[in-house]
Amino acid sequence: MMKRRGGLSQLISLVITLCTFCEAGYKPVIIIHGLLDDPSAFTGLTQFIQEAHPGTNVSVIDLFDDLESLLPLWQQVGNFTEAIRPIMKSAPGGVHMIGFSQGGILARGIISTMSDHNVQNFLSLSSPQMGQYGDTSYLEWLFPHKLKEELYKVCYEDYGQDISVCQYWNDPHHHDLYLKKNNYLPILNNETYNDKSQEYKKNFLKLKNLVLIGGPDDGVITPWQSSQYGFYNSSEAVIAMKQQKVYAMDSFGLRTLDKRGCIKTYTIPGVEHVKWHTNETVFKNAILPWLS
Repeated sequence: MMKRRGGLSQLISLVITLCTFCEAGYKPVIIIHGLLDDPSAFTGLTQFIQEAHPGTNVSVIDLFDDLESLLPLWQQVGNFTEAIRPIMKSAPGGVHMIGFSQGGILARGIISTMSDHNVQNFLSLSSPQMGQYGDTSYLEWLFPHKLKEELYKVCYEDYGQDISVCQYWNDPHHHDLYLKKNNYLPILNNETYNDKSQEYKKNFLKLKNLVLIGGPDDGVITPWQSSQYGFYNSSEAVIAMKQQKVYAMDSFGLRTLDKRGCIKTYTIPGVEHVKWHTNETVFKNAILPWLS
């Protein structure tokens, strides 16, 4: 009987050890919050991840919360990078990164400028990756006396570029000013001259997968297809990702990733902008498969 009990005890210990190993085997997840947001908004998403993958280290970076999210994006990229570098160094197997809304634009900046990043899968969750051009409740609050047709007069001035939203404001009727005056998104897209363009492209291409999540009922990202690298032309017709100049020219590696089969898009109707990270269906179908 003692031998049996000893064998059973050893078996239980082995199972516990194996379970602990499996739980610890999930890659850390780094989350970058959006405009006028803070980490508390991501309690639900953190819980989803940890319930599905027990033991996962989930870090919602507590920087540039609420009104501070309006500060210049390059400043934010630098500080976020320093905050997440220790997380990456402690994870030799790599990490996954989720960027929500403006956080997706920031995450892209981090990945593109960080030569030693080890992001495996980048999940862009309802993020204006090709820019924003539309009247929304956010803009009405920020610029109460400006319509979208007039906002370029603010955003494409030097003082406007001190406001995060203006650094991805992409007015299709003033594309020349966007290229000349916008000092963030056109640089990431390599649409304008940048002596680090090839370095940024090389860093971006280190990704294993780029996951683009958005939908027609978002209500904030305009056009919503910007979340999947589509955008307006000068007639405000939406041009899909593969017809975009940045794709055709492979300006920052988008076409290369696509040819590798590394881009996955999810178009999910019925989800409002602020609900993406609390929607369990979105999590199970579009996020969870990429967090292994």
